[in-house]
Amino acid sequence: MTGDREQRTENRVVVRKRCWLPGSRLRVMFFLILFTSHFSLFTFHLFSQTISLEEVRVLSLANSRSLAKYNMQIQNSLLDEKSQLYSMLPSVSAGYSASINYMSRNWEFVNPVDTFTAGLDFSITQILFQGGKGLIQKAISAIATESVRNEALAEYFSVLDATDNAYYAVLEAAATLEAAESSFQSALASFAIAEIRHTSGMISTGEMLRAMADREERENSRNQAQRNLSLNKTRLRALTGLSLDVELEQINFDAYEEMLQFIARIPDDDAIMLYNRLWNVVTAGNPSLARAALNNQRAERNLSLARRDYAPVVSATIFGTTVNYSTAAGFGTTAGGGVSVRGSIPMDYWVMNNRIERNIISRDSTMLDYISAEINLETELQSAFLNVLSSAGSVLHSRLSLEYTERHFEYVSERYRLLQSSITDFNEAATLLINSRNSYIRSRYGFLQGLSRIRSLGAINDESHLIRLLMGN
Repeated sequence: MTGDREQRTENRVVVRKRCWLPGSRLRVMFFLILFTSHFSLFTFHLFSQTISLEEVRVLSLANSRSLAKYNMQIQNSLLDEKSQLYSMLPSVSAGYSASINYMSRNWEFVNPVDTFTAGLDFSITQILFQGGKGLIQKAISAIATESVRNEALAEYFSVLDATDNAYYAVLEAAATLEAAESSFQSALASFAIAEIRHTSGMISTGEMLRAMADREERENSRNQAQRNLSLNKTRLRALTGLSLDVELEQINFDAYEEMLQFIARIPDDDAIMLYNRLWNVVTAGNPSLARAALNNQRAERNLSLARRDYAPVVSATIFGTTVNYSTAAGFGTTAGGGVSVRGSIPMDYWVMNNRIERNIISRDSTMLDYISAEINLETELQSAFLNVLSSAGSVLHSRLSLEYTERHFEYVSERYRLLQSSITDFNEAATLLINSRNSYIRSRYGFLQGLSRIRSLGAINDESHLIRLLMGN
């Protein structure tokens, strides 16, 4: 699975420089975030008795305050882009002036009204040359906006992953409670039989105490399962914002049967090839890795911008006075005006060189951040992939084990009723049964949680696409 690690390491610099421009997938995904936040209430039927996983996902997205904050950040970043664009356009300004005199040049007092004058002037200033700084700053603003979009996309799938896990946790807790309740009822039936036999002198006091202890243990397990279910429901309600205690729609595990069979029996060589294909898909879509690449691009542009500080700045201004007024002459226009050109050449080279050195360090730091992000992604993907492989095998084995365990429990129960097995044999069979049931429950929902994690890492919005990918298609 790590055979291609060296090749991927050699390609890191190439991948890091990949252009992560705002594509249609990001725009569609963010539209979905906005869409769910405005229209999610129409997708959930308040008077229905059950709610599906898709409806829970929509409610969680709509209830996520972090996604709402990212929406504001994107709007703010788009305004920054506009501001940078506007700074490259001509700057138009207008001014006015007014004055009165109460004393003439001969030191004689005069009527101030007779000396009143006013004027209106305007100017247009356009930067002609600044070494390409404007275009670089515009590119930096665009990269910053795209980086925020990727942060929002990562949060989008993080919310989905958390929602899926919370949904599965509730169903798993409910199934565990059902198994614990069934085990408790079996313990009650066993205790009732033991009580009758103890009264008749057919079993010893020790066996009777064993039946009592087993009953208390099963009841405690049932109570713990009830509390665990309530806790998981509370966590799900916190994500969705629901105050109602609704029933969750069950997962159709039959839809995953073909994939379970394929993944559980996949040879090691095929598993390595499948992981490599999965790695290519995940690295192309992972928002965190894209954000790290964008940060490196932004650092490169900042370094290029710092180097442009050596370039001179040249600007031109068109100015003139169009309207004036005086008490003596009234309104009038002045056709005078002109064009002025101004340039500046920086001379504090030590300051600019220090700024360049700092930007070089920042750029190198973002390169290390990208490598770290890729390594972390590889670790997380390997963990999720191995979890899916392991859980798929556990589902098949635990299902078969549960079938044998149920038959064994029926056999021991019948023998216990016929006084051919002891209370100890019955308790051991019951313990084996509840353990097998819980193992089967954990493996099934662990498999789904692994799929959800891979989906989140690769920003794969369509689960059917992920299933086809894991099936080797």
